[in-house]
Amino acid sequence: MSKKVLSIILAAVLVMALIAGCGGGSSTPQNGEQEGEAKQEQIFLNIATGGTAGTYFPLGGALSEIWNKNIPGVNSTAQSTGASVANINLMKENKADIIFVQNDIVYYAANGVELFEDKYEDIRGLATLYPETVQLVTLANKGINSIADLKGKRVAVGAAGSGAEANARQILNAAGITYDDLTAQYLSFAEAANNLKDGNIDAAFLTAGFPTAAVTDIAAQHDLKLISLDEELVKKLTTDYPYYTEIVIPAGTYKGVDEDINTVAVQAMLAVRSDMDEELAYNLVKTMYDNLDRIKAAHSVGEIIKPETGTEGMPVDLHPGAQKYFDEL
Repeated sequence: MSKKVLSIILAAVLVMALIAGCGGGSSTPQNGEQEGEAKQEQIFLNIATGGTAGTYFPLGGALSEIWNKNIPGVNSTAQSTGASVANINLMKENKADIIFVQNDIVYYAANGVELFEDKYEDIRGLATLYPETVQLVTLANKGINSIADLKGKRVAVGAAGSGAEANARQILNAAGITYDDLTAQYLSFAEAANNLKDGNIDAAFLTAGFPTAAVTDIAAQHDLKLISLDEELVKKLTTDYPYYTEIVIPAGTYKGVDEDINTVAVQAMLAVRSDMDEELAYNLVKTMYDNLDRIKAAHSVGEIIKPETGTEGMPVDLHPGAQKYFDEL
């Protein structure tokens, strides 16, 4: 090969190298991604709800859908759980980021009373949602017309260690009645309803949104009776316990119950840890209330979820992000 040809080849190689070197500082954007554009950070949120047959689970599914669709980067999942007490423990263990829970259970956890030995000081509120009403249920033939008539009776007070049992005990104590004055039966919702229908108990305390399916079922087969709490007792309960609110079960809610029933309620609510990002907490609350139609489609209680009542019965401090939202109303 002549020196001239060799020189031409070497020159061509040098030029190609120089071109490649000049182009090495940039690359063609892939899939439309612009240079320097940061990928959206993913935020994974586990929502602890309740049993699949309850109210919390469908609401959790609706919220997950709302948040995933409307908050960039959020990837949330609704998990079926054992509800309030179990959800507190899941959040303590960092296994849940947002929980459905009764406000009285939050109060117990934050203050280390009733069901909890130690204070859980890192829990914060996002919003209260709807009332879970304490209902004192009996049958017309039992001769029970007031809470005082429970003395000497067989009364279902809720499952042992449950929030419902704490409600029953507090109401009885406020009325000057202890378990020594009656025969307490530690029964779940379903067990209480079945035992009342079968005549094995005389009355039952239930804590649930109304109309409650178990109570409706009793009314379909028997002459149902609900017991009102007198005004003085309601006032004492709402004064002594910050999580109770006064509520009326309207006449006609259940077959055969043709008068308004005065009682108290706790609130279903959403809670998070104190270390949640403030902007994220704000967006969770805002997008929830901006999409109430989707929540109403998930469950009928969505009809009574509204921002105007979102702090009623709040037993702990609001998360700063939630506080910002409610301050803007």
